[in-house]
Amino acid sequence: MKLEKLIQNKQQSAQYMIDEITHICKDMPKRDPGSEGEKIACEYMADVLKNDCGCEKVSVESFEENPGSFYGWLYFTLTFVLLAILSLFFCSPLISAVLIVAGLALALAQFGAYKKVVDKCFPQKTGHNVTAIKSCTGEVKRRIFFNGHPDAAWEWPVNYALGGVGFESHAIIGGVGALYFLVLSIIQMVSSKSVFGGLEAGSLKTAALWGLIFVPFLIGLYFMWNKNRVVDGANDNLSGCYMGIALLKALKDEGIEFENTEIGVILTGSEEAGLRGAKAWCEAHKGEFDDVPTFIFSYDTIHDPKYLMTNYRDLNGTVKADKDVSDLFMEACAELNIKCSKGMVPPLGGATDSAAFAQAGFRATGITGLNHKLEDYYHTRRDTYDNMNKDGLADCYAASVKVLEMFDAGAKQ
Repeated sequence: MKLEKLIQNKQQSAQYMIDEITHICKDMPKRDPGSEGEKIACEYMADVLKNDCGCEKVSVESFEENPGSFYGWLYFTLTFVLLAILSLFFCSPLISAVLIVAGLALALAQFGAYKKVVDKCFPQKTGHNVTAIKSCTGEVKRRIFFNGHPDAAWEWPVNYALGGVGFESHAIIGGVGALYFLVLSIIQMVSSKSVFGGLEAGSLKTAALWGLIFVPFLIGLYFMWNKNRVVDGANDNLSGCYMGIALLKALKDEGIEFENTEIGVILTGSEEAGLRGAKAWCEAHKGEFDDVPTFIFSYDTIHDPKYLMTNYRDLNGTVKADKDVSDLFMEACAELNIKCSKGMVPPLGGATDSAAFAQAGFRATGITGLNHKLEDYYHTRRDTYDNMNKDGLADCYAASVKVLEMFDAGAKQ
C-alpha cells in the first residue's frame, strides 16, 4: 500500500510528537525507572494508542526490577579498587589484585553485558511496559512493531558540567587507574618472595605513589549519576515512543487499513536501568509472535538528522542486530534520499532495547538520532521538550512510514 500522503505530512506528524511530548514532560511526574511517573506515562500512551490510534489490543504490563543496580555496581567496584590500593601499600599485592579483578569483572557483567549480578542488593520496584496492536483486515501474514522506552535517565552531572569529552575522559581515567594498580600488584607478586606485606621503598613504591593521582578520579566516579535528579527525557526517549504512535495515528486519521500486515507499538520501561523492561517483555511474550515474520524497530533519542543511524551492532558493540531489519531501514532512507549512516552502539556507549530483543531471538534493529560522542543534553537537564529537533523527528518518521510501506509489500521477509 502506498503511503505518500503520510510521508508528505511528516512535519505535521513531527509537530504532533512535540506537542504530545511537551504535555508529558510538563504535566506528568518524572519518569525514572520503576517510578509512578513511568507508570502514569505508560497508561497515558496506552490510552492514546487505543483511542486515537485504533489499536484493538492494548495492555499495560508490570514487571519487578531493582533499578538502582544499574549504576549501583559502581559503589562495589570503586570500593574494591580503593581497598585494593590500600592493600597494595600496607597489606598484600595478592589481595589487591583479587579485589581489582573482582571489581572489573562486576563492571563488565553489570554494565558491559547488562547482567543482573548485584540487583538483589538494591530496592525492588515495579516497572511497566505497553503492548498495542492494530489488527489487519484479513489473514495476518507479517507483523511490524515500533518500539521506544518511556522512562527517563538520572542525570550525569559531569556530562552536564563538562560535556561528553569530560564525562568519558573521567570514566576512562578511572578505568586506567584500576588497571595501573592491577599491573603494579602483579609486578609486586612476581618480584617478591612473598605475596604478603606492603610495598617497601623503591621504584615500585614510587610508581604506586605516582598512581595516587588516579584516586580523586576514582572517588569522583561515586558521583557519576545523581539519583536525586531525573531528566525530562524528551529526546531520550519520548521521541522513540512517539515515532510509532504518530505513525499509527496518521494511519487512523487517513482511514488506512492493511489487509495482511499487523502493526504494533511496544513501549518498554526502565531501559535506563539496563533494558529491564525489554528483557521482561521478551520473557512475557516468548514464542507469541513466531507465527509470521515479525520485525521490531527500536528507536532511541531521535534528535539531530545528520546523526540518524541504523545500529547493526548493539550493547557496547557485543550484540548483532538482524541484518534484514537493519537493511530495510537503510533502503527506506535511500528511497527518500534521507541521510542515514550504518553504525553501531560502541563500547562504553550502552545499549538500545534492540539488544534485548535480539538476545531473545526477535528480529530487531536499533535506530538512533544522536552523536555517539555524547552531546551535553544526553542524560542531563537539557533534554527538554524545547530542545527537540523537528526535522530530525520528521526525517525518521518519513523513513519509518516508508519502512512500513516496503514491509507491507513483502520486502526483506
